[in-house]
Amino acid sequence: MDLKAVGRTLLRDQAYAAIRSAIVAGTLAPGQVVRDRDLAERLGFSRAPVRDALARLADEGLVESKPQSHTRVTPLILRDVRDALVVVRTMHEVAARAAVHRLSPADLDTMRAANTEFARAVRAGDVERALTADDSLHDVLVVAGGNRAVAATIDRYTPLIRRLERQRFGTVPGEGSIRRHEALIQACAARDPGAATEITATIWSSLDEILRADVQPLSDELSEETP
Repeated sequence: MDLKAVGRTLLRDQAYAAIRSAIVAGTLAPGQVVRDRDLAERLGFSRAPVRDALARLADEGLVESKPQSHTRVTPLILRDVRDALVVVRTMHEVAARAAVHRLSPADLDTMRAANTEFARAVRAGDVERALTADDSLHDVLVVAGGNRAVAATIDRYTPLIRRLERQRFGTVPGEGSIRRHEALIQACAARDPGAATEITATIWSSLDEILRADVQPLSDELSEETP
């Protein structure tokens, strides 16, 4: 076994995960210039895995590079976020329809526990916990659905949505989301793929209303793109 090759792959993936998380959380802000040397020092890596990570993030639309100029975190463009939302919503609908008849009692318990945690986080105003719990609930369906292409597409485009959602989530009541989650779990427990798919579509469509919320623009780019 080539241990060096495995190590390099792991470092590249670790760098990718760390930088992506920082972008989604806003630690690396929209429009912020990023340098592979600085990021490597902060992460304790060499520059090579960081460069690989930035190239991957550029493919996913989270960073952009201008030759002989700079690399920066992409600005928040509402139109791009909503385009990603259409894709993610559709993939979650596919996952829900496929998963309903494959869910175990333990899977349903995991979804209930995730929604309980989601409710607590929403009521506490803890955006990070709420979004983590929300992901945990929907991930049960994605995993049970068993479609790797669906899972990969969701993983690729969800960060584009979460970046903006983290900044707007606290301005919108979350009780409706808690009830929709409960309805989704009930549909899954009843083994009703049609209802589960419809509720899933409603959940993700409601997010479009959040993203349209009339709040202070987050950047010049966002302001220009907001209808």
